[in-house]
This record gives sequence, structure tokens and C-alpha cells, in this order.
Amino acid sequence: MTYAAIKGWGKCLPPAILSNDDLATFLETNDEWITSRTGMKERRISHVDVSQLAYVACEKALAAAGKDAKDVDLIVFGSTTFDELCPNAASNVQQLLGASNAACMDVNTACTSGMYSLTTATAMIKSGVVKSALVIGAEVISPIMDWNNRDVAVLFGDGAAALYIEASDESEGVLSESLGCFGESRDILAVQGWGMKYANKSRVLGDSTWAFLGQEIFKKAVAGMAQGCMKTLEKLNFTAQDIDLVVPHQANLRIIDSLAKKLSLNKDDVFINIQRYGNMSAATALVAFVEAIEEGRVSPNSHVLIPAFGGGLTWSAHIIKFGDRTSPKNQSNVELPPCSLSGLELVQNIIKSKKSDNL
Repeated sequence: MTYAAIKGWGKCLPPAILSNDDLATFLETNDEWITSRTGMKERRISHVDVSQLAYVACEKALAAAGKDAKDVDLIVFGSTTFDELCPNAASNVQQLLGASNAACMDVNTACTSGMYSLTTATAMIKSGVVKSALVIGAEVISPIMDWNNRDVAVLFGDGAAALYIEASDESEGVLSESLGCFGESRDILAVQGWGMKYANKSRVLGDSTWAFLGQEIFKKAVAGMAQGCMKTLEKLNFTAQDIDLVVPHQANLRIIDSLAKKLSLNKDDVFINIQRYGNMSAATALVAFVEAIEEGRVSPNSHVLIPAFGGGLTWSAHIIKFGDRTSPKNQSNVELPPCSLSGLELVQNIIKSKKSDNL
């Protein structure tokens, strides 16, 4: 049987930080209010397009695997904020990398996009269509954020992560997964003003408002991820105690705590980095997974459970068996172009731009 082993990993976080105190300069909020309700302390704001973040993350993943861009057969790019819809963003990453042998596709399932992309690439490797792939979860959500809405403005940030996976005879990579969607509730989390529905209308593209029913989203998120975890565990005849580490989507610390309680997990069983980055939508789960590897939380041959939830309302859960190498083969020296602005200055520029567009 063919498996899709994870051989390389990398992340790219833009350098500009937007703290809770920064948000308090233009929103009616403060650090205590945000931290107590979300677990978030800061998030990143990108000065470049999402494809640029994805490109740097891919270079790091290839270096960690000891591979060249020409070794890649497929690029699957998961995001909600592609810099272009046609041509697709994955082809931009292919061009930036010089991965001329790679087929390219984009996947949008909101916050689960990175994990749905992993399922897609894994399935294509297992079926023999390709032998290797780069899987990307990346987001630059700040330009479409409704910065006047405290309920959402405090939650989201920008970032990217990538995995290099390849065909293997060893039992590695995604061993079990479950995907689903609460489509009947899709309108409780929606970005209004972003998409072709609004093209050539009076609304300026990017001048978005958000429908965000927090309590309903909370209930659906916990239910969806718990359901996904149970289905995914059952496929392997596992219980939660057979998992070495849980790396959940980082949408809200209360959601993570509720999920851990449902699965009877201890705090040490769960990886959390929400305090550093907030919710990066499609990038969140993969960035957390990459950081867990980098921080030594993922042991050789360990089993990692990754549940996620996003707009749509999509949900997923994956059990990954990691290989015997948890350190990168090489390091990439590719970096983002420098940024001279702070996170707050970048956000202020976005707000000013939207105001001028509406004059």
C-alpha cells in the first residue's frame, strides 16, 4: 500500500505584530477583554500578498525535506484570500518556486482549507496520480477585515505554512481522516462583500462586513471537531488515549478547552499557539502543526490528531503518523522582503484606503 509521508515542513509569519493594546487604540476593547474571551495576545499583519507568504513557507518545507522545487509533482494551495482567482494562486507559487513540473490547484473551505488540501494531495499520491506534493495553508485576511467590528477584528491574523509529502511504502502521513460541513448554518459565519456576487455592484471590493454569530459558531465548532475526531479515531479503532498530541485549529481558547474536555484530554496533550497568532484561518492548523514539530512536541513515529473548523461551516479531523525524522535536513535562506511598518500602521493604512475608496 502507498502512503503519503510528511518529509518537509515550513512556515512564514509576517514580521509586523498587532497586539491587543494596538487594537484598543481604535476599538472599544482592552487586553484583558480579548485575552479572557479568546486566549489571544497578538496576531500578525502581512505587508505582502498571500502567494508570497506561501512561497516562503514552501521554500522552507522543501529545504527541510532536502528536495528541489523540480521534485514537486503537485501544489495544492488552501486559502480564502487568494491574491487572484484566475489564474489560480497555486500557479503563482509554482512560478515563484520554479516548480515547473508541478500541477497546481486551489482549495477554499475557509479555516479548514489547509487540512482539506492535505486530504486532496494525500489521496492523489495514494492513487498514483502524483508521487509528491506541496500542501499549503495560507491567509492574508487583514485587507478584507471589518476593522470596525470588535467581534471579528480581534480574532484574525495573517500567516502561512506548508508541508512537503511524498509516496512511501512506510505507514506514515495521514492514516485516517473525516470531512464534513454544516451547510444549513453557513450564513452564521460569512464575509459579505468578498466574491463575485458583489462584482460591479456599489460596494467596493474588500470593503467587507462580517456576519459572525459567536455563540452559534462556538457550538458548531465544538460539535463539528468532536464529531470529526470520533469518526477519525474509530476508523483506526483508536481512542483519544492512543494519540500522542492533539493540534487543534486555533480559533478560540474556549473552543479548544471544550473540545479537550469532550475528548478527556489533559492540557499537556494539546498544542496551543493561539496567544501568538490568533486565528489565521486556512493557515492556522498547519502553522500550529509545524510549530509543534519545531518545538519538539512531535516525537518520531508519533500519532498526531488535527481537528479543524471553518466557514461553510466545514469541519475536519486528521490522524497523522509522523516519520522517524523530526529535524529538517536543510535550512532555507529565503525570506520575505523587509517591512518598515508596524502591525498597527499597516492596519491604519488599510482603514484609510477603504475610507478613501468610499468617498
